Amino acid sequence: MSLLKDRIKDDMKLAMRAKNKERLKIIRMILAAIKQIEVDERVELDDERIIVTLDKMLKQRRESIRQFNEAGRTDLTEIEEVEILVIQDFLPKALTQEEIEAMVVEAVSKTSAESIKDMGKVMGILRPQMLGRADMSVVSSVIKAKLGA
Repeated sequence: MSLLKDRIKDDMKLAMRAKNKERLKIIRMILAAIKQIEVDERVELDDERIIVTLDKMLKQRRESIRQFNEAGRTDLTEIEEVEILVIQDFLPKALTQEEIEAMVVEAVSKTSAESIKDMGKVMGILRPQMLGRADMSVVSSVIKAKLGA
């Protein structure tokens, strides 16, 4: 069994004991997403796969926030932001903007990328390193800036 999954379950128990209904609801939602994948694919997820799942959940919430803001629904935006905070608790420490930029510069030099056409090579190197630690849309914009797009 994965250590991350154990940690999520332990946090669920803590939330139950603390009677923190909001956090408990979000943790149960996380566990349900993990369980759904395990049932669908008939596998037990390892930590890496759980991080991918959590990262996907974050991406969905960020997109929802963008859409809710466009529609003027700040009440729904607040709910999504709380969910993001709880999900991020289980992900590795987020990278700072400076760390992202340094990693992009290193990847660009490793791949000898010169133009936007080489962006796929750079992303191929960075994605595994940054999974769950950075918003890939931010990383993408940094790469585009470095490659002069």
